[in-house]
Amino acid sequence: MINKVILLVFDGLGDRPIPAFGGKTPLEAAYTPNLDAIAAASQCGLMHTLVRGVRPGSDVAHLAIFGYDRERYYTGRGPIEAAGLGIPMQEGDIALRGNFATVDGAWNIIDRRAGRIRDVSEFAAALDGMEIDGVRFIVKPGTAHRAGVILRGNGLSPAVSDSDPHEAGQPVWEVKALDQTSEAVRTAAVLNKFNKRAYEILSALPENKKRQEAGKLPANMLLLRGAGVYPSMPKFNDKYGLKACCIAGGGLYKGVGAFLGMDVLQVQGATALPDTDIGAKLDAALKALFTYDFVFVHIKAADSLAEDGDFMGKRVFIEKADRDMARLRALPDNVLLIVTADHSTSCALKAHTANPVPVIFCNPDVRLDDVEAFGERAAAKGGLGIIEGKDIMPEVLNLMGRLPLTGA
Repeated sequence: MINKVILLVFDGLGDRPIPAFGGKTPLEAAYTPNLDAIAAASQCGLMHTLVRGVRPGSDVAHLAIFGYDRERYYTGRGPIEAAGLGIPMQEGDIALRGNFATVDGAWNIIDRRAGRIRDVSEFAAALDGMEIDGVRFIVKPGTAHRAGVILRGNGLSPAVSDSDPHEAGQPVWEVKALDQTSEAVRTAAVLNKFNKRAYEILSALPENKKRQEAGKLPANMLLLRGAGVYPSMPKFNDKYGLKACCIAGGGLYKGVGAFLGMDVLQVQGATALPDTDIGAKLDAALKALFTYDFVFVHIKAADSLAEDGDFMGKRVFIEKADRDMARLRALPDNVLLIVTADHSTSCALKAHTANPVPVIFCNPDVRLDDVEAFGERAAAKGGLGIIEGKDIMPEVLNLMGRLPLTGA
């Protein structure tokens, strides 16, 4: 009888055909004997994490997979990032996520990630504690170029636009109120003042001068987006009766776990970058089964590589992950293994797409189909058919024998 679950989410794993791979996707082109063997012992299908024709962000995609309605519980990505960084929020706080970026003197974006900078601790510390018009800014470093930002003060609102245009070559956007309330107008004004002061402080940092002397891009702007407030919501354990933990390297995904009340386990070597120690994550997941009923494992880098247009790097990373997947080929019969992705990320477009992703449920209790490979087109032939993210947890409960009876 199934009483344990490992959910493994490969961020941005799906893709579109690559001409250099003979029309295969990076996943289909990769040598993945372990994932193929797991698929052959599974029931397979394709999944739209939201609904067909909707391009998912990673945050709402994960909420959907865990069975949380984005219309009800999603207030913006900022609170999730803040949760992942361990920043305690107070009533009235506004949270945003940020990228340390490189801009020119006219604030035109040269690089949204400051040359994929790996550590922004010094830059975040330079902005942390800033006060503007009675609003205190709490700025904490995230993974690589990312940061979490909290605005704390009276009369604030999350109804403000982003300063991040999401594209190099564009100017940093002026933050605008999205409604005409005095709170939204005040918040937008404070954020625009913050942008100006942040640029001045970051541009003068000795560390940025060192970066430029070394031929590296300076981290001289913090692009902000995803303003939101922390919502009241049922925790995962209360919703499903499953004690859960999260294993991830990226701040957003730790944030998803913390947001839902999961214990966030720290794993040495989990970087959310291509050099991440996937084996250490999977070893930690297997160990966690002794304590937890539900283990959520997130693996990031396929998404980042696709956003850089690096289809060869994406394939290589998938092959790296597959080698470590050998650990999961002989799980006890009481453990259900689910392998999927939160969305597709196109190497050609360098962006998320609405293409469905493969999903497999592996356990002796599932109805096997004829799929023998882990890939987009192979999974399309599986017995699960085409499902949505909201279908994952009901199927988990079904396989665990925990679904309530409908009717007499």
